[in-house]
Amino acid sequence: MNLAAVLLLAPAPLLEPTTNGLRIAGNGTVPWTIIFVLTFLTLIPALLLSMTPMVRLLVVFHFLRQALGTQTAPSNQVLMGLGLMMTWFLMHPVLVQVDQQAVEPFRDGQITGTLALERGIKPPELYMLHYAREKDLALFASATMAARPAKPEDLPMRVIIPAYMLSELKAGFQIGAVLFLPFLLVDLVVASITTAIGMLQLPPVVISTPLKILLFVMVDGWNLLAGSLLKSF
Repeated sequence: MNLAAVLLLAPAPLLEPTTNGLRIAGNGTVPWTIIFVLTFLTLIPALLLSMTPMVRLLVVFHFLRQALGTQTAPSNQVLMGLGLMMTWFLMHPVLVQVDQQAVEPFRDGQITGTLALERGIKPPELYMLHYAREKDLALFASATMAARPAKPEDLPMRVIIPAYMLSELKAGFQIGAVLFLPFLLVDLVVASITTAIGMLQLPPVVISTPLKILLFVMVDGWNLLAGSLLKSF
């Protein structure tokens, strides 16, 4: 198929009539919308890890797997999928606010794209400010801003996001440390018993790991863990 046939089969908005025939609209440049969408797609993983509860969830899941002694079970893909679904559940009210305040008015042509972006960033900003510690906010604010703002809502996103991540990391490590203690107690008891009876050839972890998994299953650990994580928000 030659070039003339390709241009004739192209959608009408992509072609413009000229004195010499047809040419591609926009002077052959890629539309800015496509550039924006492709750039946003590459930033989605970073946004998920920096502006949602996924940081805390993944830290707690990592501590749980280490406490159980199962290095690869559940796999990273399973934990990532569970964390993503729980993040969606927790962030659903925020996403609804973004849709009502920014997406729907922009889709109806009531506001411009710049105004939609300003409105859409407000619900995630308020969410992060709710869980970010004042100590962490003050740390980044003092490092980047000369004057202290009158209220936390006046802080820029470059201050709120890293402060929120530090707060989430601290909360995740606190939950993980408390989660680790019962399994650590099982390890100590098993190690003491095996040493007392002279079973030095058998590593204590071989015995303690099935016991910890059995204990976790008996108390319905996944349900308790998910409930505790949801209540922490």
